[in-house]
Amino acid sequence: MDGFGSDFSSAAGSGKMDTGTIMEQVKVQIAVANAQELLQRMTDKCFKKCIGKPGGTLDNSEQKCIAMCMDRYMDAWNTVSRAYNSRLQRERARI
Repeated sequence: MDGFGSDFSSAAGSGKMDTGTIMEQVKVQIAVANAQELLQRMTDKCFKKCIGKPGGTLDNSEQKCIAMCMDRYMDAWNTVSRAYNSRLQRERARI
């Protein structure tokens, strides 16, 4: 993340802002934010679903539950993402 700020400030300081570079950096930052959000939501939901009494270790059933929950969550996320991207492409084609 430091790279984004330093690249942006050096480009702004020189008076030469490459719009394409800035857009790519913004896209990367959005992708990172989306991945962090996915991980946080998945962790919260699967923890609440699978962990009854938090302790120092996970027992076998908790480990299996966490793994299955995360797999299902990722499958659902991917399905929704594909449907959303497909809809965006259809909408862009209409314009």
